[in-house]
Amino acid sequence: MFTGIIETLGTIQEIKKENTNIHIKINSSITNELKIDQSVAHNGICLTVVAIEDSFYTVTAIDETIKKTNLAHWKVGDKVNLERAMKLGDRLDGHIVQGHVDQTGTCIAAEQTNGSWLYTFEYDEKLNNITIEKGSITVNGVSLTVVNSKKNQFSVAIIPYTYENTNFKNFKIGTKVNLEFDVIGKYISRLYANQ
Repeated sequence: MFTGIIETLGTIQEIKKENTNIHIKINSSITNELKIDQSVAHNGICLTVVAIEDSFYTVTAIDETIKKTNLAHWKVGDKVNLERAMKLGDRLDGHIVQGHVDQTGTCIAAEQTNGSWLYTFEYDEKLNNITIEKGSITVNGVSLTVVNSKKNQFSVAIIPYTYENTNFKNFKIGTKVNLEFDVIGKYISRLYANQ
């Protein structure tokens, strides 16, 4: 379980394919605090730490994860948003995030607006996910509030702190992102889909 409040950025150092799996080696300022078997959200994808060496750690993604996320687009040198699992008793500063990506979306607009940024994302509506105006959404693991909710797209406003401390600053039109829809929104969309 995560909150969508990003702790730090990691840098991808190496990507190795093994059959249908991908092993990703990451350099991070929190590596020395990690343990093997620990869950860490990477751009919102919950992955397990399988090896640690100096300031580097390795996670493995299976075929199912690769198909449902933007992981296949990752390259050496890319920055990824990192968040360790929340501790029981901690404040829930974002919202309840499972680390299970529902689908990917595409950035279709990015504009600076007097000191903040407004990003618009489009997603495939056939998967029956919805956003709710002023509800929560997770984009690449970042807990955000939805603005301008439409049938297959939504926008989010990004404050300077989030812009500087996440990989949002690297987004441009066409960037693929991981989306985890709010658990409450998922429940509502399933109700409507079954009527």
